[in-house]
Amino acid sequence: MTIRAISIARAAGAALSAAFLALAPQSNAQETSTGTMYGDMLSVTQDMLNFAAGDGNNFLHTNGNYAQTRYYPNRQINVSNVDKLRPAWIFQTEIVETMETSPIVVNGIMYATTAFNHVYALNAETGQEIWHYKHKMGPITTYCCGPNNRGVAVYRDMVYMGTLDAKLVALDAKTGKLMWETQLADPELGYSETMAPTAVNGKILIGTNGGEYGIRGFVKAYDWKSGELLWTFHTIPENSVGVWAKTDATGRDLLRNIAMEKTDLEKMGDPYKTLGGGVWQNPAVDRDLNRIFFVVGNPSPDLDGSLRPGDNLYTDSLVAVDLDTGKYVCHFQYIAHDVWDLDAVSPPILTDVRDNKGNTVPGLLHAGKTGHVYVHDRRDCKLLRFSEAMVPQENMWVLPTKEGARMLPGANGGVEWSPMAINPNLRLTYAINLHQPMTYHVESTPYPEGKLWLGGAFKVIPGEEQWGNVTAVNYDTGKIRWKVKTQQPMIGGVLATAGGLVFTGEGNGQFKAYDAETGSVLWNFQAGAGVNAPPSSYTVKGKQYIVVAAGGNTQLNFKRGNNIIAFSLAD
Repeated sequence: MTIRAISIARAAGAALSAAFLALAPQSNAQETSTGTMYGDMLSVTQDMLNFAAGDGNNFLHTNGNYAQTRYYPNRQINVSNVDKLRPAWIFQTEIVETMETSPIVVNGIMYATTAFNHVYALNAETGQEIWHYKHKMGPITTYCCGPNNRGVAVYRDMVYMGTLDAKLVALDAKTGKLMWETQLADPELGYSETMAPTAVNGKILIGTNGGEYGIRGFVKAYDWKSGELLWTFHTIPENSVGVWAKTDATGRDLLRNIAMEKTDLEKMGDPYKTLGGGVWQNPAVDRDLNRIFFVVGNPSPDLDGSLRPGDNLYTDSLVAVDLDTGKYVCHFQYIAHDVWDLDAVSPPILTDVRDNKGNTVPGLLHAGKTGHVYVHDRRDCKLLRFSEAMVPQENMWVLPTKEGARMLPGANGGVEWSPMAINPNLRLTYAINLHQPMTYHVESTPYPEGKLWLGGAFKVIPGEEQWGNVTAVNYDTGKIRWKVKTQQPMIGGVLATAGGLVFTGEGNGQFKAYDAETGSVLWNFQAGAGVNAPPSSYTVKGKQYIVVAAGGNTQLNFKRGNNIIAFSLAD
């Protein structure tokens, strides 16, 4: 097939120009014998994955490392020279559609995905294609919020991807050949996969989407070599009632009619079989505690609580389970009996934090669609603090009505899926937010067996301003250090680097570098389509690159594209 790599190492400007575009010749993968202290780089060892946080050459995890800090340790590109950042190459995929992939880089080979489950292996130095895998989709796909794919996991000599028809596929990393595939759940019932898997200790971990379709959510572990199922954790327990919580994580009244809910529970029983609870994003892995931490999405139906009495565990929750067995360890629920679709969807970050007495403890950060950053003690999931609100909050928690009730944030957040990043030296975490005023409408309908089941609608209010921001939060205090407003709602992800930079993109095509300490915009590039994917960074032959996909976003209808763009400093 035609290769769509564009080499622009000496591009003079920071805007796409047709004058620079030239098709690159086809090339084959170049084997290498380069080694590291953790392996020979021909196979991704567990040690390589364990020590990824200090690896200034590769980008081995969706969010950089098991702690998911998205903090890249190379400082070659920094605050003093980022204005010299230029496109090094551009690769154009076959699919012109929403892109949320975070490219993985192993010893100069990049793996990236597109909508509809294509995987590309590229030469990370030149952008030339090595192989291209197209998943043979089954006859039924049922998915929410776009045909997205957030990327692959790498382990040993394999590459792993979840698919829209609810499969897990394993590919040969060298050739792209399909080695095995396994059916995770029934797509006809609303199950699908857009999240990237996680590889650890011979296990491939993956959750499920589908909380909008009356599924019962899960996280599963599979054997890396055979695809055999090792364990399953259901995100909805058979007793999903909980403690009848009256307030949210911040102490505000949820306005529940608990007496009526208890009466309804006696009539209809526990709704756990169709209660939703999808897992959208990678778990964080704590190898010291031998636990994984993940967040669980909304209950189903989204806006109609009359069919699901109780707290609806473990929806809208942080959950920890044992890595070896999948057994429950602890949880914390942010919003019980959620009827606003303000679920937990952005990936958690593990980092040491200060507790309320000033002691350093093993912590966890999660950015909510509520607009708060939540800070936990990961030993018991306890909430230590929540940040100042990063977006306007109004009428929380007014109940949806048939006519429509206004509440802020709208159902998209806050932080909608977008991974945060941290700078551990500055004690800051960086989140991108959206402000999209909405009204919430409820309309009760019975379980539709695999069809979309919102129980109403959330509607954007015509004429009201929509915007976004990039916000830096001190996670030891919850105070906002700085905030930069953007023209459009923000969705995608963040990368922080040891060079004192924060990279993130916008739906209008702008890809920007911010000063991590002050929020000053130091560099920007117009990508020609929405930059709504999390950036990655890597180094080849001593040169650091920043890479990001520009394909737009279905959820917010940002301009579509098909470019993967790598940047480096001008020579």
